[in-house]
Amino acid sequence: QIPVGKEIEGMNILGLVLFALVLGVALKKLGQEGEDLIRFFNSFNEATMVLVTWIMWYVPIGIMFLVGSKIVEMEDIVLLVTSLGKYIFASILGHVIHGGIILPLIYFAATRQNPYLMRYSEHPGALCFISPCSVSSSATLPSMIKCIEENNGVDKRIS
Repeated sequence: QIPVGKEIEGMNILGLVLFALVLGVALKKLGQEGEDLIRFFNSFNEATMVLVTWIMWYVPIGIMFLVGSKIVEMEDIVLLVTSLGKYIFASILGHVIHGGIILPLIYFAATRQNPYLMRYSEHPGALCFISPCSVSSSATLPSMIKCIEENNGVDKRIS
């Protein structure tokens, strides 16, 4: 039997990535003429980073009101506090085990260097813990890029 493909609705992410790569190569090949569009996209990227930073600061307020409205609707507050406390404890314990033991072991196994002496900033990691957007890496992306460039001296084109 020959499998028959079916059309799937949604975005063609692979096509977008391929187009972006080809466009970038073409703009670089144009030389000075392509520099204007490259500067436009760099400015657009910076503006997007500013918007993400603003959203990151205002989302906790919105989530606070969403959670607050659900708390007001609940009848048994003691059950809520105990189950929420257990969840918070389990979450923090999981983060400590994963970030403090598992990831450093993987780093040590791969590089044979002490992972606790690695040069990094605590800000993006702390932001992951306190930001309700931590499920998305785009919330911590601006601060992570800034720390990579400033603390580790990585070139802006690479970061």
